[in-house]
Amino acid sequence: MKELKSVNRLIDSFAKLPGVGYKSAEKMAYAVLGMKEEDVVEFSKALENVHEKVHKCPICGSYTEEEICEICNDNERNHRQIIVVSHFRDVLAFESLNSFNGVYHVLGGAISSINGVGPENLRINELVERIKKDQVEEVIIATNPTMEGEVTAMYIAHLLEKENVVVTRLAYGLPMGGHLEYADALTLNKALEGRKKF
Repeated sequence: MKELKSVNRLIDSFAKLPGVGYKSAEKMAYAVLGMKEEDVVEFSKALENVHEKVHKCPICGSYTEEEICEICNDNERNHRQIIVVSHFRDVLAFESLNSFNGVYHVLGGAISSINGVGPENLRINELVERIKKDQVEEVIIATNPTMEGEVTAMYIAHLLEKENVVVTRLAYGLPMGGHLEYADALTLNKALEGRKKF
């Protein structure tokens, strides 16, 4: 049977998405074949639309459809307190809590020598400029508790030693509902170090 080149191109396109393997991409491609024409057109327009209208906020690096994102544009928020995160999805996680009234700075990843990502590839210089310009009082580093996240956090903390700003790191610990016997040594150690008075 002759191969369907246009289907293969679609499979290859879906496979470029993170976490999507060949089989999943193939399944999605054949699902598109089974869609109504108007749904395929709408799907195609949605992809074009998101690429045309969504861009990074020039201040914090979050995604927005406006010139400046609504968080950076909000004068009710505390612009002297910044949570530094690796990705935009991390902003969404904090915003879902409805308990933080500061602003954010999205780095766009984490330092990783294996993946060829150095400090120059991240929005670290923009962070330093913001701290000076906005007279930031506290920077909360909220990179992931991974090797890359730790390296990034230490690099930023060291860099900001010269600035007149308090640098804090998110606390580590045990998840709610978790059991001590299943916690790894690093998590237990960090939970012990981060203990606070009852």
